[in-house]
Amino acid sequence: MHHLNYHHLYYFYLVAREGSIAQAAKLLHVTPQTVSGQLSTFENQIGYPLFDRVNKRLYLNDKGKVSFQYASEIFHKGHQLAEILNAGDEINTKEFVIGITNGIPKVLFYDFVHDTMRNFANVKYVIKEDSFDGLLKELAINAIDFIVADRGIAPGSQVSANSHFLGESALSFFAKAPLSSNQTFPDCLNNMPLLIQGNTSGIHHALISWLETEQLYPKIVAEFDDTALLKLFGSEDFGVFCAPAAISDHVEVQYGVCCIGQAHSLNERYYAITGKSRVDFTITESIIGAARIILGYSQKPIGA
Repeated sequence: MHHLNYHHLYYFYLVAREGSIAQAAKLLHVTPQTVSGQLSTFENQIGYPLFDRVNKRLYLNDKGKVSFQYASEIFHKGHQLAEILNAGDEINTKEFVIGITNGIPKVLFYDFVHDTMRNFANVKYVIKEDSFDGLLKELAINAIDFIVADRGIAPGSQVSANSHFLGESALSFFAKAPLSSNQTFPDCLNNMPLLIQGNTSGIHHALISWLETEQLYPKIVAEFDDTALLKLFGSEDFGVFCAPAAISDHVEVQYGVCCIGQAHSLNERYYAITGKSRVDFTITESIIGAARIILGYSQKPIGA
């Protein structure tokens, strides 16, 4: 195969995006047989199937998932180019893509980036939320410029990227009602219903370890990958939950809960992750600098 047939690639892209040949055919205003034929031609051209066919349904296989990632970026960029050519100078030509892992509190992320977004208003910002591994895969193919995460790149990682430590925050615990006069923190957590972050979160294992070290035995009611959902259930009195002390005031006001104590030895750490290519240091330095000020961490700027 000397080059891709982008007409065939577009048919594949629509089938993968819509989840069926029939739906893709409706968008293309052609028959399903035409789409099926174009898809088969494309698979034959590249030399391997992109879908697993199970009970007449199509499921992207591993090569199909990678192909779909690239196709999505190709046609997204093509759409942007069409907008630029049609609008002349009326539309921003610069885009900065930021990934945020599921465990990062949204209000903290807002605090990190809002000044930068105002100061660089000529840039179009694209915010994506996904798992840590999912965002790293996109960073690896240059689909993302910058990631805010609750962990750094593991030693020996195959992904070509840089981790920048932003700082850390102790964890505060919250409940719907304040503690009674005969309760003290953290002993009050014994037998209490507790909502915790899912095991994909950077703080999950540290929290479990802290509870064991302190010989605390709460009843873990539920685990959440989405921290906003965790707080929502906490606000409805499903259990005690923890969140960074850096956003304690916001959590109390937003969710109508009370801070019942702080675990000073239990800290959640935050990182910025950048690719080693396609990096806009002006924007990344601005976000990293703002985050470090908020978290009270001081270090030399990038490149210093």
